[in-house]
Amino acid sequence: MTSLLSDTPTPLTDAASVRTGDALLGAHSADAYAELMHEVVDALAQRFTDVDAPTSANDRTSLEARVAGFDLDGQGIGNLAALREADDLYARNAVWFHHPSYVAHLNCPVAVPAVAAEAMLAAINTSVDTYDQSEVATLMERRLVQWASRHVGFDSGDGIFTSGGTQSNLQALFLARENVLRDRQAQTVGKAEAGRGEASRREIMSRLRILTTSQTHFSISRAAHLLGLDAEAVVCVDTDAAGRMDAEALAELMRDINDTGGIVMAVVATAGTTDLGVIDPLAAIAEICENANVWMHVDAAYGGGLLWAPRRKHLLAGIGRATSVTIDFHKTFFQPVSSSALLVRDIRLFDPTLHHNDYLNPEAEALSAEAEPNQVDKSLQTTRRFDALKLWTTLRARGAGEIGDLLDVVCDLAAEVRELLEDQPDFEVLGASDLSTVLFRFSPVAADTSTADELVPMIRRVLFRSGRAAIARTTIDGTPWLKLTLLNPDTTVAGITAVLDLVRATGHGILAGRHLESTTPDQEQKSTLGQGQTFTTIEGGAA
Repeated sequence: MTSLLSDTPTPLTDAASVRTGDALLGAHSADAYAELMHEVVDALAQRFTDVDAPTSANDRTSLEARVAGFDLDGQGIGNLAALREADDLYARNAVWFHHPSYVAHLNCPVAVPAVAAEAMLAAINTSVDTYDQSEVATLMERRLVQWASRHVGFDSGDGIFTSGGTQSNLQALFLARENVLRDRQAQTVGKAEAGRGEASRREIMSRLRILTTSQTHFSISRAAHLLGLDAEAVVCVDTDAAGRMDAEALAELMRDINDTGGIVMAVVATAGTTDLGVIDPLAAIAEICENANVWMHVDAAYGGGLLWAPRRKHLLAGIGRATSVTIDFHKTFFQPVSSSALLVRDIRLFDPTLHHNDYLNPEAEALSAEAEPNQVDKSLQTTRRFDALKLWTTLRARGAGEIGDLLDVVCDLAAEVRELLEDQPDFEVLGASDLSTVLFRFSPVAADTSTADELVPMIRRVLFRSGRAAIARTTIDGTPWLKLTLLNPDTTVAGITAVLDLVRATGHGILAGRHLESTTPDQEQKSTLGQGQTFTTIEGGAA
């Protein structure tokens, strides 16, 4: 048997060598595949053990040069050599989300059984669009959808796994749009507009509005654009002081839109805003939407995991009254990307997605009493990975209760860190999160507001380029803030304190450099900021 570990590739010179070569996974290469996988897993395990920083600290210019130097049209170098090369290029220079100093975005360390399941599903390469490509995989995914729907409160609900919250939100708003168009066009029967067809559809679409807040995810605006809605289709509802949707303002805005000839297509509530980590008042919003017969979508991509968190589940009260819900399991359920789901309270709401093709899901077969459960009927995707296997395996290995407990842990950590920052005179803190984000900024007494604003992106850039910490940044009402997104249950207050010390030292270092430049304008200043080097600060040694 030709080994996949051979550094010398087998030339593919004819059909026979293609069938028996070592390029593809099959019975003839199973043993060599196992050896190669062991090599990769062992190398990665060592990196997880040895990694001591969240980023590589290599500057982008050098990385671009390395990437550009590889010949992607030349002869292959062999399986083992290629994987070792990928380890040196990619793994060595990766961003490590499990490191306690990675506190930037909504990226989480991943559950061990989910990673193993990822290897399984990738090797088998199931596509869960039709039953004859997936069999039990389709049944497992459908069972998971039923499980998640039940926890949301959709007892008769349904859903589909997607690539992420952006796709889940897009499909939810597509379904909402089609629901409104169907109802409105039905109302025109017998009226002057009857028979106008596409012209009537376009006229109705020009009046459609999506109501949400300024804190909603950008995917909502993107979805409105992709759905062909007008530029002003997304209308922002006022928020309270904490950044949550103001239900009274929502009701008033809906009345104004209706009075001026607009049509409220959907209200998008957020359960876990990206920046502030707050949850809109779902029950109050649901009451308004029910009274107005308006589609209510809850973007719970971030906060959906709270449904399984014993001490915070109550924060999602009212979510079961929504029409549709987005949950990202690759955020607060610690799954590898990608693992998201769109859930709806009634299976019939998926009807606008249905499209029959003779080579996939013939309409004649769909009408049969023995019709196969083809999930392409509900999905915007055709070929679709069996990502549900990762979640299934995690639930069976660890239990949903343990995952919920871990989410409570990171939310508790965020609350502790916020209290810590409030006691620091040289830091400002913004708002209070329902989840695991903390917005803050370095604001020493010696720096005015303008200087503190300028320090935010500079501190973030210096720390990232140095490899010592990865922190996010955002802007709220014109003011820039640094952001901690805490999704690692192994991170401690002491670990975050060390990150905050780096922020403080970096800020002082930048201020010291500015002071030197202003006092010695004729002397060349050699700055090492952002080049992965340490520098001396006025207070606190090396940053």
